Amino acid sequence: MEPVRKTSPDGVEYRDLNRNGRMDPFEDPRLSVEERVADLLPRLSLEEKAGLMFHTVIEAGADGTVKEAPGAISKSPTSEVVLRKHLTHFNVHALDDARMAARWHNALQAIAEQAPHGIPVTVSTDPRHAFIENAGASFAAKAFSQWPEALGLAALRDEDLVRRFGDVARQEYVAVGIRMALHPTLDLATEPRWARQSGTFGQDPDLVTRLGVAYLKGFQQDALGPDSVACVSKHFPGGGPQKDGEDAHFPYGREQVYPGGRFADHLKPFPAVIEAGTAAIMPYYGMPVGLEIDGEKIEEVGFGYNRQVVTGLLREKLGYDGVVLTDWELVNDNHVGDQVLPARSWGVEHLDPHGRMELILEAGADQFGGEECVEVLLDLVRDGRVSEARIDESAARLLAVKFRLGLFDDPYVDEDAAAVTVGRKDFRDAGYAAQAASVTVLQNGTEHRAPVLPLGRGGRRVYVENLSAEAAAALGEVVQRPEDADVAVVRLHAPFEPRSDLFLESWFHQGSLDFAPGLVSRLERIARSCPLVLDVVLDRPAVLTPLLPFASAVVGSYGSNDSALVDALTGVVEPVGRLPFDLPRSMEQVRQHGEDVPGYDDPLFAFGHGLGLPSRPD
Repeated sequence: MEPVRKTSPDGVEYRDLNRNGRMDPFEDPRLSVEERVADLLPRLSLEEKAGLMFHTVIEAGADGTVKEAPGAISKSPTSEVVLRKHLTHFNVHALDDARMAARWHNALQAIAEQAPHGIPVTVSTDPRHAFIENAGASFAAKAFSQWPEALGLAALRDEDLVRRFGDVARQEYVAVGIRMALHPTLDLATEPRWARQSGTFGQDPDLVTRLGVAYLKGFQQDALGPDSVACVSKHFPGGGPQKDGEDAHFPYGREQVYPGGRFADHLKPFPAVIEAGTAAIMPYYGMPVGLEIDGEKIEEVGFGYNRQVVTGLLREKLGYDGVVLTDWELVNDNHVGDQVLPARSWGVEHLDPHGRMELILEAGADQFGGEECVEVLLDLVRDGRVSEARIDESAARLLAVKFRLGLFDDPYVDEDAAAVTVGRKDFRDAGYAAQAASVTVLQNGTEHRAPVLPLGRGGRRVYVENLSAEAAAALGEVVQRPEDADVAVVRLHAPFEPRSDLFLESWFHQGSLDFAPGLVSRLERIARSCPLVLDVVLDRPAVLTPLLPFASAVVGSYGSNDSALVDALTGVVEPVGRLPFDLPRSMEQVRQHGEDVPGYDDPLFAFGHGLGLPSRPD
């Protein structure tokens, strides 16, 4: 789809976004971003500027249409939030078909053209190129090329590959109109019970920094421009060290602690991505407890409300002048069906929505994630609690990103190109290869058991659990009982404690890392019948200690489909992954360990461990 263009008297093609019949400076593609922002900002009403400062969830119609009725996740009809509330930033959830996604995006941009100044929409997304489906954090790839989770990229230790992944994801995003990535996640995986580790690059601050910059460069390219996807680097100043590993989405996980005094480790990736040009930064939900920075005690309120952190540390000390987007729903509770997710107003729960929003602005944020309550912000301005100059400051930053992305000049995408680009064969092949290569061999043989990897392909009887029929067939004849097998291959997920009281809670893997004793006993019985190969999907660490005495081989994976796993186990693709975090010996070791400290003095398997495979047998 092409935008409607006019030609100025001096021969310049432009979009007449305010429909006044002439090329105004903000419509002039020859001018600098700064000049265009300076011209447009004074033209906007207070309502239009306020609308820029909200970034809410939107649902796309599966048939490529916009939704004009509230959905399961989105709060309002599309035309209402665009034309009445003047929102122009949306976080899209399900996208099943590339052509329909592109069609929906173009329909959304066409509605935005009807607004007084035709400000184009910026569509954002959480990660959607791997396996984990979690409405609060990430989506399974579906039509997009499928890669390992970020932990799997970290297991490969390859900056060039990470940048290549970012470039592939950039091309697929741009094809369907997604121009902002709510990632990379730069948090350190120092607390093994924390639910968000799968989206990180592991525990080591140096590795996270290197891979985070490579990831950013893949998405944004060397400079933010018309072919870029703008990155929101998160969660400042480093999420992850949550008290007892509980997640800060939920009231019981609000406290962020530093018993080991390792705040600097968690902060380390952010100066590097600021220097690399990250378009935006997202503070975390967590409420720091007992934290001091340069001898100054930090107020115990969530980071999104914390002026010492957002203005003092991020803007003044680190010199960051880009967009600060809060994490989702700091202002209002979220009611979905018969469940609720309380506003993440940690430390300021006593404030009403007006007070919370005022404090967020005082802290230095520009945009409210997951909110569309523009009337609250307008009240604050009209009551004199927030100045219009303060609104202008944030609106200018937000407009600048849109101009740099080229959205004012052409926000539309080509449906045919989207259908060809998304899930392209070379993209899928590269993702598949990374899935297989990232597999980490933790144990291959024991004192009493001979090594069994690499497995042969075919020519044996194999018992499998949680492996597809197609993948299992590549190993040999599938039998129904371990007693009849030459080898058993079983896939397990890292343990967690299911929870489902609060909205989103059921998607987050939290709690103990211990396998259930009944499962351990059953696996031991299998191992008495034939050699047992275990794959543990490590979306978080697991206590593998009870499995090692009887498993002939144990591998870890971080987002590998069944066929990719089999290719790794058989050596068709060499499994070169190395652990992106320590694996603890026991839950007692976890409980004794400081939440902010990378690694253990005596782990079961240490960061960087990975055996690879001996040469394949003839």
